[in-house]
Amino acid sequence: MNTLFILNDAPYGTERSYNALRLARALSKEPEQTVRVFLMGDAVACAKSGQKVQAGYYNAGDMVRMAGGEVGLCGTCMDARGLGVDEVVSGTRRSTLKELAEWTAAADKVLVF
Repeated sequence: MNTLFILNDAPYGTERSYNALRLARALSKEPEQTVRVFLMGDAVACAKSGQKVQAGYYNAGDMVRMAGGEVGLCGTCMDARGLGVDEVVSGTRRSTLKELAEWTAAADKVLVF
């Protein structure tokens, strides 16, 4: 089963992106599951490297790294927020709407947060 997660919300302020990343990680550990995560809008900030959060609070960058599977970042959204490819956590990469369309067409399930 191929599952695509599309995240739109900022990493902090709400727990939507946090919960999506938790679910993606849990699902990626299941047998015969393929997980892809696409971050767009304010969610691209989830992949910002060097995040410093209060003790006991989750780090969205760490969560993205542990999500499992491929992680694409909307290039247009990165540009709009001044986020360069050298500023994102390992295991993520700049992507395009074209690739998101391909991932969506190939997915058995698409979950949008």
